[in-house]
Amino acid sequence: MGQSRMKIALITDAWRPQINGVVTTLVELVDQLNAKGHVVEVIHPDLFQTRPCPGYAGIDLAVRPYSQLAKQLDAFQPDVIHVATEGPLGWAARKYCVKHGFPFTTAFHTRFPEVLKAALRIPLWMGYALFRHFHKASAGVLVPTQGVMRLLDGWGFKNLRSWTHGVDMRLFEYAEVVANHPDLMDLPRPIALYVGRVSYEKNIESFLAMPWHGSKVVCGVGPLERELKEKFHHIRWLGVLPREELARVYASADVFTFPSRNETFGLVMLEAMACGTPVAAYPVDGPLEVLRPQADFAHAYQGGLLHEDLAYASLEALKIPRAQARAQALSFSWDASTRLFEQHVVRIERAEAKSQEVYP
Repeated sequence: MGQSRMKIALITDAWRPQINGVVTTLVELVDQLNAKGHVVEVIHPDLFQTRPCPGYAGIDLAVRPYSQLAKQLDAFQPDVIHVATEGPLGWAARKYCVKHGFPFTTAFHTRFPEVLKAALRIPLWMGYALFRHFHKASAGVLVPTQGVMRLLDGWGFKNLRSWTHGVDMRLFEYAEVVANHPDLMDLPRPIALYVGRVSYEKNIESFLAMPWHGSKVVCGVGPLERELKEKFHHIRWLGVLPREELARVYASADVFTFPSRNETFGLVMLEAMACGTPVAAYPVDGPLEVLRPQADFAHAYQGGLLHEDLAYASLEALKIPRAQARAQALSFSWDASTRLFEQHVVRIERAEAKSQEVYP
């Protein structure tokens, strides 16, 4: 797909006020698309009657959205339709496109089969069968890493397209030396930081339980929060912070520890590195993409350290220069991510669309 101006319908079950990597990615994408002159209509849960997602406080899902969604799409007459998530709105948009014979693209942002296994003990093969069916009708499934592409290919997914992400280098400013956030000044150094949902799929307990001679800080909320607060008493819990405040917390950490083993990307790692904070993580997909190995040294990573011993990785990451972490983050950009998105989407061919349209 070329760079010509388009009317883009973006359907997502994840949107503001939710705070997570999917929402961050989509908000940045929409801002970039608007700046390029495209007209984007985001169809999200707040436009519908909703109910709380079982087991996930703070996440609301649309209830029986098809009829209203169809009216919105009929009225908007988009040139392209992108279905970002596999929730109720995603399924409704899929149904609409299949019914009308419209091509559409989808994205695989979250390894929900692993979430379903951890939370509800649903076997992986059942979860992946359901998601394979969802994406089967897609003209292009956008995936953020080569590892996820190999994973989905192994489960029989088709039409996979590479779509990397970026980071806002202005918001997440570089701190040449570790900053001192007011909420952390009383904590013994070094400070190991975790940012993300306190939920089943994040493997956060590996971070909370690892031996550490300094302090641990958690930014985020989620369904396991109460249970883990009762179990781990010597943790500084900061909850959800505005993004400007979060940037200052990143800059005040000595190391960013990322315990997830089932991440499709891990945007928070890029945000930490943009502030100069090195990353420690397991050598799994997500971290392998964000901390790409150096060309001449297969086991040397840029901006962080990957190891099966998370405590060892966190300790060794303290030795990595903050400038190196920042430099690695600079290799990712939202502009490049948006250009890939423009190339992957597929235009709807309508008889009336052949005439020249002028968008406001």
